[in-house]
Amino acid sequence: MEVFKKGDVVEGFRILSELGRGAASIIYLAQDEKTKQVWALKDVQKKDAKSQRFLDQAEIEYKIAKKLDHPAIRKIDRMIKKKKGLRHVKRLYLIMELVDGKSMDIYMPKTFERACDVFCQAASAMAHMHSRGFVHADFKPNNVVIDSTNHVKIIDLGQSCPIGTVKKRIQGTPDYIAPEQVHRRAITPKTDVYNLGASMYWVLTRTKVPTALGKGDRLIGSIDDGLMERPKDAIEINSRIPPKLSELIMQCLEISTDDRPTMDEVVDRLELIHAMLKAGVKDRSGQMRAMTE
Repeated sequence: MEVFKKGDVVEGFRILSELGRGAASIIYLAQDEKTKQVWALKDVQKKDAKSQRFLDQAEIEYKIAKKLDHPAIRKIDRMIKKKKGLRHVKRLYLIMELVDGKSMDIYMPKTFERACDVFCQAASAMAHMHSRGFVHADFKPNNVVIDSTNHVKIIDLGQSCPIGTVKKRIQGTPDYIAPEQVHRRAITPKTDVYNLGASMYWVLTRTKVPTALGKGDRLIGSIDDGLMERPKDAIEINSRIPPKLSELIMQCLEISTDDRPTMDEVVDRLELIHAMLKAGVKDRSGQMRAMTE
């Protein structure tokens, strides 16, 4: 993979530093030489036939992002394609909003109040996606960036798709993947609800949800819905979780999509729980605002 150095100019953008790497991409801090605005520049390269899917995902990410307008979803300003010959794209650049913060798998909320605020912002962003006809399809803690003021940005739309899509292969992240993703059924807004529930479960309990993939970290094989191991109630693992929050998480993790709440319902309930925590309202276990002792 070709790597740019500090000071290199790429399509009118001067490289300032490297921010991170993916399977077939590198993200740089880059400055527009004309406007002096600073961006995150994602460089996706085609190394072989198998890596074509990364170019395809980047193009999908751009096209979907341009149809969204929510403060908790990273904006993508433009896409630049570099072609080999007349038809074949060999490289693609995404000029993305620079997001300042740390991903939620690293920067954990310190209280249930802050956690509810973060989850509510993320749920609101995905509800916006659903209203525009799309599903995120890969929500997880490391796709959520939180800044110092607890503001959220969802940063990766690479697996997003129109509502009702049936994907050609299993896509998702093992610890958060919904049963319908494993069995390659239609991807719907309820898929995002499950992914969010699995993310909330992990953040608040530090325990992974059993998925239809069974044990292991590879997206192969599957377990029938009726044979899936059910997770313990979140409150059984962490007794400090407010009961109403634990109840919501477990409903998001229902195997049947029909039994899960809608994302709008998730937003409403998270807003209510957040308001109760902020006001110091006690439940049957007493006030539980700190996530740990």
